[in-house]
Amino acid sequence: MSIRVLIADDHGVVRQGLVMYLGLDPEIEVVGEAANGEEALRAARELSPDVVLMDLLMPVMDGISATEAIKAGMPEVEVVALTSVLDDGAVTGAIRAGAIGYLLKKTDARELCRAIRGAAAGQVQLAPEAAAKLMREMRVPEKPEALTARETEVLKLVARGMANKQIARELFVEEKTVKAHVSGILRKLGVNGRTQAALHAVRSGLVGLNELNEEPW
Repeated sequence: MSIRVLIADDHGVVRQGLVMYLGLDPEIEVVGEAANGEEALRAARELSPDVVLMDLLMPVMDGISATEAIKAGMPEVEVVALTSVLDDGAVTGAIRAGAIGYLLKKTDARELCRAIRGAAAGQVQLAPEAAAKLMREMRVPEKPEALTARETEVLKLVARGMANKQIARELFVEEKTVKAHVSGILRKLGVNGRTQAALHAVRSGLVGLNELNEEPW
């Protein structure tokens, strides 16, 4: 089954280019396009994509607001910010809104396809430049509720870019058990998504920054 992708970007030539490049990957199907955040939200509701590629600077409704709205109503839809913007507010805003990834438009087509597959599987996707900014800017509770030994093990694997199915295989448990652990981790850390949890793992020394999302795209 192919990965259903919605492209949201206010530049038609960018959308056309993405449609062309993504169309070369047999595992990816572009199911819709949107020229602004409001259209992206409406299209996401109508088309139920697996992944939304979201530009951030768009008219009517910006990409961060659209990401927040999509994740609030459709938490199963993964959003990857795909933008030329790398300022602190944009990066942290997108991740706080629930984006699982933050990529720059200079990302080549092959890497983008890999990132889409990873995002669809629940893997954090961060450009190195974005990861560095997030480490400086994102804040998590200084004294979060303590994780169990198994939750700590799961968090390490999440930070290293593993999806729930991969973690289940690694730990010899069922995928639903991993999902329960991830939910517990997010609650205890007081964060909204896997990306923020992964950054907490780096900040607390569980994994190194160079290990963040070390799974190949």
